Amino acid sequence: MERKIIDLDQGWAYMLKGITKLKRILEGLPEDPFSSEDYIFLYTTIYNMCTQKPPHDYSQQLYDMYREVFDEYIASMVLPSLKEKHDEFMLSELVQRWLNHKVMVRWQSRFFHYLDRYFVARRSLPALYEVGLACFRDLVYQEVKANARDAVISLIDKEREGEQIDRALLKNVIDIFVAIGMGQMELYEQDFEVHMLQDSGAYYSRKASSWISDDSCPDYMLKAEECLKRERDRVSHYLHISSEQKLVEKVQHELLVVYETQLLEKEYSGCRALLRDDKVEDLSRMYRLYHKIPKGLDPVSTIFKQHVTAEGMALVQQAEDLASSQTANGGVGVQELVLVRKIIELHDKYMAYVNDCFLNHSLFHKALKEAFEVFCNKTVLGSSSAELLATFCDNILKKGGSEKLSDEAIEETLEKVVKLLAYISDKDLFAEFYRKKLARRLLFDRSANEDHEKSILTKLKQQCGAQFTSKMEGMVTDLTLARENQNSFEEYLHKNANVNPGLDLTVTVLTTGFWPSYKSCDLSLPQEMVRCVEVFKEFYETKTKHRKLTWIYSLGSCNVIGKFDSKTIELIVSTYQAAALLLFNNADRLSYSEIMTQLNLTHDDLVRLLHSLSCAKYKILNKEPNTKTILPTDNFEFNSKFTDRMRRIKVPLPPVDERKRVIEDVDKDRRYAIDAALVRIMKSRKVLGHQQLVMECVEQLGRMFKPDIKAIKKRMEDLITRDYLERDKDNQNIFKYLA
Repeated sequence: MERKIIDLDQGWAYMLKGITKLKRILEGLPEDPFSSEDYIFLYTTIYNMCTQKPPHDYSQQLYDMYREVFDEYIASMVLPSLKEKHDEFMLSELVQRWLNHKVMVRWQSRFFHYLDRYFVARRSLPALYEVGLACFRDLVYQEVKANARDAVISLIDKEREGEQIDRALLKNVIDIFVAIGMGQMELYEQDFEVHMLQDSGAYYSRKASSWISDDSCPDYMLKAEECLKRERDRVSHYLHISSEQKLVEKVQHELLVVYETQLLEKEYSGCRALLRDDKVEDLSRMYRLYHKIPKGLDPVSTIFKQHVTAEGMALVQQAEDLASSQTANGGVGVQELVLVRKIIELHDKYMAYVNDCFLNHSLFHKALKEAFEVFCNKTVLGSSSAELLATFCDNILKKGGSEKLSDEAIEETLEKVVKLLAYISDKDLFAEFYRKKLARRLLFDRSANEDHEKSILTKLKQQCGAQFTSKMEGMVTDLTLARENQNSFEEYLHKNANVNPGLDLTVTVLTTGFWPSYKSCDLSLPQEMVRCVEVFKEFYETKTKHRKLTWIYSLGSCNVIGKFDSKTIELIVSTYQAAALLLFNNADRLSYSEIMTQLNLTHDDLVRLLHSLSCAKYKILNKEPNTKTILPTDNFEFNSKFTDRMRRIKVPLPPVDERKRVIEDVDKDRRYAIDAALVRIMKSRKVLGHQQLVMECVEQLGRMFKPDIKAIKKRMEDLITRDYLERDKDNQNIFKYLA
């Protein structure tokens, strides 16, 4: 049986009944809901009209009429209702109309579903759902978007000023801006976001210009932090998540970037004042606010560096002033050690700032390093920082040092000293001073604790490398071996009763390469001492034939019994002093020249020696004439009337300034180091320009000391004369390596 043809007008009349019913439901007018029969009837009508044979296939006409339904509804109902409302009421209406429209699209696309399945698919036309949304976009959205946007921005500004607004409404409106793009964000960004950001910038620009003049830096930062928090909160409640970064950057720019210099430089409350007054919380806030801004921390770290440098320089100046004023009272030296302690405290304080306030940011580590490098390399009253640090360590590690600390405190302090060493450019100078002082502690049994000695060497090794501490470690090991050697010597004497040195003798045998170089002179020993030396030589030859003993008498000490008229006193003296005193066992009176001839000493050594015995605190020898200076015309005799309340006294020699000798030794080592670096570089590069060679040499040696450019040039010339290098014949600035 043939199907009855439905013509267009008749079928569309059926459809209009259903569409009118849908419109009335959307407008809230009394209407029964759609039954399944209603739905099936409408769907079947479209199906029949689309499946009739041409010319009765009305698919194209129905597709066009589908759109016209929306156009007519929007023109007659939607736009008039929106135009008569304003501000929030218009937004509420827009949200409602959008919800209605989505319902209408959903139902209509169901009624006309057959079109979607076949006609739309075959012709590659926009789907019914898209057509429905496009109607709203082209007719409603384009008409009201500017007013809606302005109304939303106005409400946001009201909320910023503290008014309560309907956040749910704003979220629904912004969702329309997003949804209308049908998966693309361009409409949201162009029609809403750009204007919202512009308004936000203007709003915060006004606020910032008012706050910057009225508020202190901490108050301003509190407000800025609160504003940023609220803007993020705003995004989470109603703005689209894609706007968060842009909005935050806009607010940061207006509040923090534009006024950064003014804010940080505020006289009584800016960054310098916060550092000066230890405002840790405010500094942490400053870091939190600026670390998210590109290069935002640069000015903060610069001020931090300037502040730390100024504090360090003030400590150096203070030490200089105090030491200068105390020179007359013999107070030089104490202030330098106090200075090191204060620098350690300063480092602790600002390292805590770097860790806690600036969350270990590399920029602040760099600023701290550069600041400390400035004042840690200053000379204080003629003493380099390398010497001060070595003296400070000596004071902690030797017996009877002025620093009375627990074992834990010593360990902690040594750790901090090694950290300070990282800032000192002349690390090799520190090593040499430290080695000299370590030698004195070890040789004269002045070291308070061997564990601490080993501990700091481990720390130095970690900081500066194994080569830095190899000699020092050798010294500590030498002492252990020397004690074993002394025990062997005592056993040897015990077993060989016929071998008798005549005196109690302790010999410390050391390895030349590890220890600082000491002057060895051919002192003519008294007969009693000659026997001792010979006995020890005989013993040592039984142990090894390959090592030669060199005696360093300047480091020796003797206990001599002095028989004076009133009582007998034990004198603790150096080997030189003992040799001089023993001469008076065979003569009552000796001239300067006689003593010099018998001891075979230089003029300088003899003056020091005789001064300590006749002009200093303990006058064991009488001098004629009785003056404070030693001259070659003087005569000396034993002072039998000498007495002291103690039964045992130490007669010190005048101290020798070792600084000059240490600096000379270091300079010599540096010449070798520069030579080695230059040869090493040229050996690998073969040909190199002058500037490049100097730069690479400075870089290689920089870990141990800051080489002088003139010194490098001098060593280059020396290597040319020694045929290690040559200049290029055509270009004098090019060097070649001679294998």
